[in-house]
Amino acid sequence: MFYCREKEIRTMNQRFDKGNFECIVIYGRRRVGKTALINEFCKGKPAIYFSALNASAQENLEALSKAIYLYKNPGEVNAPVYQNYENALDAVTEIAKERRVVFVIDEYPYLAKSERSISSRLQHVIDHIWQNSRLFLILCGSSMSFMEYQVLGYESPLYGRRTAQFKVQALTYREVTAFHQGLCVEDQALLYGITGGVPHYINKLEVEGDLDEAVRENLLNTSSYLFEEPENLLKQELREPAIYNSVISAIASGASHANEIATKVGVESGICAKYLRVLLELGILKKETPIMEKAGKKTIYIIDDNFFRFWYRFVPGNMSAISAGRMEQIYERAIRPYFSDYMGLIFEKMCLEYLLRYAQDLPILLSDAGQWWGTDSKTRKEVQIDIVGVPVEGQEYIIGSCKYKNTPVGVDELELLRQYASVFRQGCRFHYFIFSKGGFTKALRELSGQGEVTLLTLEDIYRK
Repeated sequence: MFYCREKEIRTMNQRFDKGNFECIVIYGRRRVGKTALINEFCKGKPAIYFSALNASAQENLEALSKAIYLYKNPGEVNAPVYQNYENALDAVTEIAKERRVVFVIDEYPYLAKSERSISSRLQHVIDHIWQNSRLFLILCGSSMSFMEYQVLGYESPLYGRRTAQFKVQALTYREVTAFHQGLCVEDQALLYGITGGVPHYINKLEVEGDLDEAVRENLLNTSSYLFEEPENLLKQELREPAIYNSVISAIASGASHANEIATKVGVESGICAKYLRVLLELGILKKETPIMEKAGKKTIYIIDDNFFRFWYRFVPGNMSAISAGRMEQIYERAIRPYFSDYMGLIFEKMCLEYLLRYAQDLPILLSDAGQWWGTDSKTRKEVQIDIVGVPVEGQEYIIGSCKYKNTPVGVDELELLRQYASVFRQGCRFHYFIFSKGGFTKALRELSGQGEVTLLTLEDIYRK
């Protein structure tokens, strides 16, 4: 089944129906559903689909030749190979003269890596031939840095040739519910917490009613596809997967500043910075700074990919028991009981997304929202606010707390928020929001009724 990309499909179809030349750039991290999006768009349309290989220029020319030949001769096996890329692109030009056709180059960075002149060749043919044709060209890639700098960037030969671009993101926590609508909201949240809204991971988890069973059998089972996914992805993308694995492990175990990570990995800070930069480009890590502050000493690194966060949180420390076949015992004693703790940061991410994307009738118009942390000058203690909502203009802020626990949250949490808000800013107006999985005490609900605080449960952020 194909879910949740209706806006992209609608926009692409509108452009296709106009009949003009199009150069659509589609990019995003691996597994996020780019190819599925393209396949869905191409249904019922004449299309030449070429998926580039991480191979030589000649091998890619052969694959391109086959894709063009199969369009002309469906079902045929032995495709002749064009003499060069110029001839192959000429063949596409001839096809586009006959009818509106989609020409897809998937994994474009692989092609550009093997045939360094391809971007310049495409620039030439777009400017001099295709610009006035009815060709619908799609360039797709998973290498975020390459697509942003070598395709969309100012120095690229293709700069200014695109007619639209789509950065395909992981699904939101609400969009994930489309896959398994029968799950309760707590399991829906955990499904998002495990997969991060990546459709490929949701499908491979193969939930059939019981999420616990799916996690045991399709993620933590050593023979399952997802069990080896982090290692395989690192091997596929990187030359030194062992060092990258150590960097991610260091962060998963609590290191967050660059020098801490370098010390744990056992490499110099300058060298470690290179590995961190690559993991940031892959979307596995994220760099965070207190909201409204510039990057500096407070900047930290976190695992942004939920699947990697889950795997590194629960698998390495239990690897011996898992490999020994004691999955049932280890799951019930060392994994399942810690899901609420694991979901703490995920819940914060969900609440942020709720405020920025789904919340109705907020007291202020938000320009951004995120975490803030700093030092209380009076107590000399570190203060961390889960959510600070920044206004488009003015000096009114949302100050929020997120608690993923089964126990009700009481008035003391509101008092703590007020104290933290005074550390964050003086002389401002604050609107307090408290999100709680376990609900709220009667006293706090009464204060909410008086307008002093907005209270939202896990169910609320899915349905309100």
